[in-house]
Amino acid sequence: MNMHAIKILILTEVRLRMRRTSTLVTLFAVAALAWLMFADQSGGYTFIAIGNARVLNTSSTIAIGSVSLFGLIFGLAGFFLTRGRIGEDVRCGTGSVIGSSTISSSLFLMCRWLGGVGYLVLMASVFMLTVMVCHLFRGTGPIQPWVYIETYFIILFPLICFSVSCAVLFDSIAPLMGKLGDVVFFFLWVAQFTAMNSVDDHGPIQFCSLLLIDFSGTVMSVKSLLAQLHSNAISLGYASFDPQLPAITLSNDLWTSTMVLMRLTSAAIASLVLLPAFFIFHRYSTDKVKVSHTSQRRSPLEMANQFTRPLTRLIEPLYKLAAHFPGIWGAALADVALTLNSSPAAILVLLIVFFTSLVAKFTFLPVLLLVSTLAWGIIISDVSTRDYISGCEDMTGVVPGGVHQRYLRQFVATFILGMFLSCMIMLRFALHDAFLAAALLTGLVSLSALASLCGRLSRTPRLFLSIFLFWIYVAVQVPKVAIIDIVAFNGVANTASAFIQLGIATTALVLGYSYNRWIK
Repeated sequence: MNMHAIKILILTEVRLRMRRTSTLVTLFAVAALAWLMFADQSGGYTFIAIGNARVLNTSSTIAIGSVSLFGLIFGLAGFFLTRGRIGEDVRCGTGSVIGSSTISSSLFLMCRWLGGVGYLVLMASVFMLTVMVCHLFRGTGPIQPWVYIETYFIILFPLICFSVSCAVLFDSIAPLMGKLGDVVFFFLWVAQFTAMNSVDDHGPIQFCSLLLIDFSGTVMSVKSLLAQLHSNAISLGYASFDPQLPAITLSNDLWTSTMVLMRLTSAAIASLVLLPAFFIFHRYSTDKVKVSHTSQRRSPLEMANQFTRPLTRLIEPLYKLAAHFPGIWGAALADVALTLNSSPAAILVLLIVFFTSLVAKFTFLPVLLLVSTLAWGIIISDVSTRDYISGCEDMTGVVPGGVHQRYLRQFVATFILGMFLSCMIMLRFALHDAFLAAALLTGLVSLSALASLCGRLSRTPRLFLSIFLFWIYVAVQVPKVAIIDIVAFNGVANTASAFIQLGIATTALVLGYSYNRWIK
């Protein structure tokens, strides 16, 4: 093997990913997340609490607490950040060059995997360094770099291996290169946490085969804390405490040799997920991978769209209606019609949700709203990136209004699609409780603005989709937190959370509009 060629391939992968706009956006998001994690103990809140007693924010406390919370989203976001490179090769034409080169498919995929791992390691390192800076302001005692490095490596390395392995594997299977692969990975991610529910968090630390698929390290982190603190009443995050109780100090010896061995074995198993790609990689074969979405592949989603193609006749009046509306509203309606025309299965979902919400009992509406919101988020994820992906961004940028009006048009189109899917639910909410309808409305505005901003900045639908799917998962698992109940399907949204959503929407719109008008 030519080691110089391997080095070039790996470095190229890392550099290409680091130069993406989505990477810059993610770095800012990671830094902001690190700062938002920590509460000022002078305000009556602490990062980790045992009962009503606070745990001092030493290096060990901050390291294990921050990596536990960060790992919940990093694995999901890491998958979406590292996949898509093969699709880019197809779109820009380099796939044919790579496919005809002398490098073997196995070596090519291995280098792409190593590049993805290196990229996520850099992202995790940025988060760790930001957390260490937070330690300077809100921590206790000296910063111990080795404690941070050891904890982050033990928890995050198997997670990184799993996310990158799935990303490269899915890109190597033609039917999984698109949205279907994104959804499949999301359910795999959720299934992992579901399987972990059967593990006894409170038992002794011993070798357990089920813990080998705990790629996120959540259970392992909990076991480490329980072994150190000898209590089941552990609160992580913004936890209140009694200042009259003596503070607890967490030991620096967080990991036993058994735990380290299990995490290394977990990383090895996660890496083996890549193995099938060596045998089924399409190698950019034109009979398997095509630029045209109409002949790209016969995935279940494509088959569903083909089956529901006759439903596109129902949206023909939208084009006529768009022609009669001047300016941004007509353009937005045309964008809505184009979205539904390109994904006829969405029309079927819209019809099912609409008529079901007419006859369903009110108690069933939150579940129906959850399903419709999930479908809507998947549908709109590429509205703001469609022009770029299809290669017509420059053409649509010179129409009247320019790129900034195109941005507003995409936002309005995204919001209209949300209204189409939830209008009947919103009406029934209004008849029962007007505030629930208002919270649903503000949530749609907020998510629409975030979808447009994320797509425009990163030029990939996966940034918003990863954040959206993670929010769906958290909202289902934590149904009683108002600020997480963005579209009110949990029924706990309040005035404060609704105003926060309006603030998020306003901020996202101003940032996106400014970016399009003055930067681009």
